[in-house]
Amino acid sequence: MFVGKRVRLAPVRRDDLEQFAAWFSDPEVTTFMAPDVLRLFSYDDEVAWYEDMRKDKDLFTFAIRTLDDDQLLGNCGLRVNAWRNRSAVFGIVIGNKLYWGRGYGTEATRLLLEYGFGELNLNRVELEVFAFNTRAIRSYEKVGFVHEGARRQALYRNGAYHDIYIMGLLCQEWFAKQPPSGHNPGGQ
Repeated sequence: MFVGKRVRLAPVRRDDLEQFAAWFSDPEVTTFMAPDVLRLFSYDDEVAWYEDMRKDKDLFTFAIRTLDDDQLLGNCGLRVNAWRNRSAVFGIVIGNKLYWGRGYGTEATRLLLEYGFGELNLNRVELEVFAFNTRAIRSYEKVGFVHEGARRQALYRNGAYHDIYIMGLLCQEWFAKQPPSGHNPGGQ
């Protein structure tokens, strides 16, 4: 479930935090992250995030590592925002820019969705993506996310206003595109 052809999802380790801090202090990486004020993150910020993440029972975060040499590429996660509705928000960052645009993020996304729909029994996964992040949009479309709407000019980044797209994927849509496995999606 957590192993693909080129990457695997692994627990985030405390010794990953130094690398995360290096990536998240790079404006080229953080420009694609959260829509609040663009900021850079320190090692202390990452330690605080790590401690909070470990206590949060609604957050499922994984390190993304290559299979061939265990290279740390980034992280991805699901935040369940409504267990009753079986709904979660997806997030991913590939911090290692050498791996941008090469399909590693798409594979990690597929692995995490398999976990979310197959093991957490989610019905819906949604995400927000900035309109200028065309590489991510293509990746999300490739795994099955559909455009549901936009928050127009909701982001001010690099001296201009940008739309934030809302994309979603339902359990039945996910399993309709997967090879038969005998899994009974959503308890149906």
